[in-house]
Amino acid sequence: MKPNKLVPVLTGEQMGEPLEKMPDLPVVKLQPMLAKDGRTVIGITFKYSQQVYETLKYSSIAAWQQEQKCYAIPEGGQHIQQLAEELEGVGWLWLSQELLLRDVVLMRRLWEQTYKKGADYITCPIDYLEKLYLLNYSMNTIRTYHSLLLRFLNSHKAKGLDQVNIFTENDINQYHRQMVQAGAYSCSFINQSINAVKFYYQRVLGRHEVQLNNVERPEKPDRLPTVLSKEEVKKILSATDNLKHRCMLQLLYAGGLRIGEVINLKLSDVKSDRNLLLIRGGKGKKDRTTVLSQKLLENLRLYYKEYKPKEWLFEGQFGGQYTADSLRNVFQACRKKAGVKTNATPHTLRHSFATHLLEQGTDLRYIQTLLGHRSSKTTEVYTHVTSYALDKIVSPLDNL
Repeated sequence: MKPNKLVPVLTGEQMGEPLEKMPDLPVVKLQPMLAKDGRTVIGITFKYSQQVYETLKYSSIAAWQQEQKCYAIPEGGQHIQQLAEELEGVGWLWLSQELLLRDVVLMRRLWEQTYKKGADYITCPIDYLEKLYLLNYSMNTIRTYHSLLLRFLNSHKAKGLDQVNIFTENDINQYHRQMVQAGAYSCSFINQSINAVKFYYQRVLGRHEVQLNNVERPEKPDRLPTVLSKEEVKKILSATDNLKHRCMLQLLYAGGLRIGEVINLKLSDVKSDRNLLLIRGGKGKKDRTTVLSQKLLENLRLYYKEYKPKEWLFEGQFGGQYTADSLRNVFQACRKKAGVKTNATPHTLRHSFATHLLEQGTDLRYIQTLLGHRSSKTTEVYTHVTSYALDKIVSPLDNL
């Protein structure tokens, strides 16, 4: 019997997964909270685990907060580092979005805590993370580059870091050629890996002769964005009676926001007197404004009276910033409840916003500004999915 899918024929040694994961451990969540005396501390929450509880009970850094009914540690990266050492092999630390890491040693520890570290394991060089941080790369890019370089280094861990550091351009290109030939990795994944490894050799090791030009970068396929019909959007937005959830979903669609832009909104970013929303530090660290729907504004006023958020427009159940994963779960629950079969994500509402504006006759240049696209070519993709003016085109078959 033949396999039901294409199998790539590779030359040379095939690459396996270089990073082996540890068995799952309880997740210990950290987020800022106010202590009884008004100080800001870092609260610790976890799904009950006897081992985690015993570790915190006898911790030299964690203290019980009677009012909040949880353990907490003082602010500061050094205290998180100390807690991580105490919880080594007991639980994995997860930091909320409000805790901004600036300690690259701690970053590396948390990002690599789930991997098995044998005697030949190669950790990510600290000067690599420091260089990315000092050059003002976004935290998402730093984390992505870290994981891709870590994968590259540990694919050659039998040779050791000193030997990897003197690899020729051909050695590095061979690694990425195998990824292309395997057919198991997206174009974006391979291109980002090339960039991450190139940054290491050129910007950290100072080996500018390493250009990595002799590997065929796979071209990203021109896939059209998924777009919901207006009726499907209406069903999803109406599928919840929770006012906070409805406002967040309406924001994704009404202003064409990305999921991170919704959860990063502060109360002061809603400019009701000017019918505008201020988006701070969007993709590419750009600020912009977008439209504020009157229907949404009415719901936001009702939401504010009921929930009384303090700083962030949308806060979590126990205070602090709402999380992206929670919003994704809300969207998928509403999509399923609404009976919408389209394989959509919260970002689909942004695509739908742009497409529906275009179908209403809005100029593409205005849509580009509202979405915060640097290039008009990015926005032009929506001209391929809109039904605008298609109803006026007659098929040549109909004229035969």
